Amino acid sequence: MDTTERPPLNTRKIATLTGWLMVVTFVTSIPAYFILYAPVRDDPGLITGAGADPTASVALGAVLELILIVAGVGTAVVPYVVFRRYSEGLALGYVAARLVEGTFIAIGIISLLTFLFMRQEATAATDPALGEAFVAIYDRAFLIGPGIFAGVANGMILGFLMYRTGLVPRGLAILGLIGGPLLVASAIPIMFGVIERGSIWQGLATIPEFIWELSFGIYLIVKGFKPAPVPAGASGPVARGAGS
Repeated sequence: MDTTERPPLNTRKIATLTGWLMVVTFVTSIPAYFILYAPVRDDPGLITGAGADPTASVALGAVLELILIVAGVGTAVVPYVVFRRYSEGLALGYVAARLVEGTFIAIGIISLLTFLFMRQEATAATDPALGEAFVAIYDRAFLIGPGIFAGVANGMILGFLMYRTGLVPRGLAILGLIGGPLLVASAIPIMFGVIERGSIWQGLATIPEFIWELSFGIYLIVKGFKPAPVPAGASGPVARGAGS
């Protein structure tokens, strides 16, 4: 039996790193979606070789989204050792949901990189429908990944875990409990064609989740996790205080 005493957790460092990783997800995802991918999303006909070459823009967007995947998974893996002491099931669920979200982001990346490859190899000839297909795959992957699974992971699971434990102010965690379901609820009607992607309804539904995730990251960087009692019988090394 190993009786070696493990060092206490430095929750302040874990919180700070988690916060910065959350901020990185914003820094990488927003320019990729709204700026760097915009040329091919707005004009799928570029796959035929016509128009300005979008290679540099889309390739840079792909690099940013690869960083996004690593940062997104990191926001669940890095604090796992802290979260599992309060609920191992929720901690594992958060990691799993982030991994699924990252998988769909990767599908979107592959779709747009294939778009570029076919343009470079001139294999699309004069058929812009191929470009529309690859852009549609990207849009649907984005809808499922950063749409539905981000709402499940960051809103529902993380929000509930933070509300339950009090590791961040409960008023802040309520934003996640509101934003997550709204984000998911706005994605489902898009799947059924009831509302359009990018509509004002989807934009309004995204606001609480956006504020929650950004506020959560900034709070962890500035304050760290709040001291919270660990349930009796919890395993793992004793945590240092938030100011350690």
